[in-house]
Amino acid sequence: MGNNGPSVSAIGLGGMGMSDAYGPTDRAESIATVHAALDAGVTLIDTGDFYANGHNELLLAEALRGRPRDSYLLSVKFGALRGPDGSFLGTDNRPSSVKNFLNYSLNRLGTDHIDIYRPARLDPEVPIEDTVGAIGEMIEAGFVRHVGLSEVGADTIRRAHAVHPITDLQIEYSLISRAVEDEVLPTLRELGIGVTAYGVLSRGLISGHWTAAGPGDHRGHTPRFAAGNVEHNLTLVEALRRVAETKGCTVAQLAIAWVASRGDDIVPVIGARTRKRLDEALPALDLELTADDLAEIEKAVPRGAARGDRYPSVMMADLAVGN
Repeated sequence: MGNNGPSVSAIGLGGMGMSDAYGPTDRAESIATVHAALDAGVTLIDTGDFYANGHNELLLAEALRGRPRDSYLLSVKFGALRGPDGSFLGTDNRPSSVKNFLNYSLNRLGTDHIDIYRPARLDPEVPIEDTVGAIGEMIEAGFVRHVGLSEVGADTIRRAHAVHPITDLQIEYSLISRAVEDEVLPTLRELGIGVTAYGVLSRGLISGHWTAAGPGDHRGHTPRFAAGNVEHNLTLVEALRRVAETKGCTVAQLAIAWVASRGDDIVPVIGARTRKRLDEALPALDLELTADDLAEIEKAVPRGAARGDRYPSVMMADLAVGN
């Protein structure tokens, strides 16, 4: 992961959907999926302390119990504030809060250190230098191994990296979310910082399996899934499906392979909630895309072809990089 980060598997597992955001979950299946990922050689596990208000960390602690601590790496986001009803209340990246959040995460996860610790969003009230400096202190104290960032722009990356080496930036990157290519990705490569790409299937929209959102599924409130937009976006999926059929793979595998093809410094993070979806995702790493394949994919899903923002407008305001 970048010039100064740890070695990780070519694909990571994201835990959010096992606890939050996408409707009802199955605890036993979630734990079995984590076990299956580890058994398949996946070493990077990503979570956030605010995923279902700590539920995801507790779930992962149960799933990881008994596994050698050096057999996996934990990437944890912090800073998002939530009310008891699940609503988002803002961001708190003050140095004292960094240490407080870290304390709770260590306890919920049942571990003595976090491998990569990162603010989930930029706090407009706190200089990034202060936040990264606090994580640096926790590295010196042995509670954290590396500093990561999430959803920030090129200027913030430079400022943070000047305080402490940044291992990776976690940011949405997919066939229909490519704004990172303009300034952010070149900046990361200049500085030797890796990328952990989430949303590679755009929350299931370009997985080839999308069905209408049910109760408790926040995607029903997301612009790309809104009536009028989702129908158009699914036409892109069908165009991508035709390319996938010529390659003898699924739509999801093609979409994951495309992100992986963007560079060895990019690690796709897959939000598989079941062993079935994990089993589908893993072969994408063996899918070789030729120049002709990439051209066909670009033709099927040109940059900017999707309709709707990747988050509701109130959340887009917190992002340094758009669609």
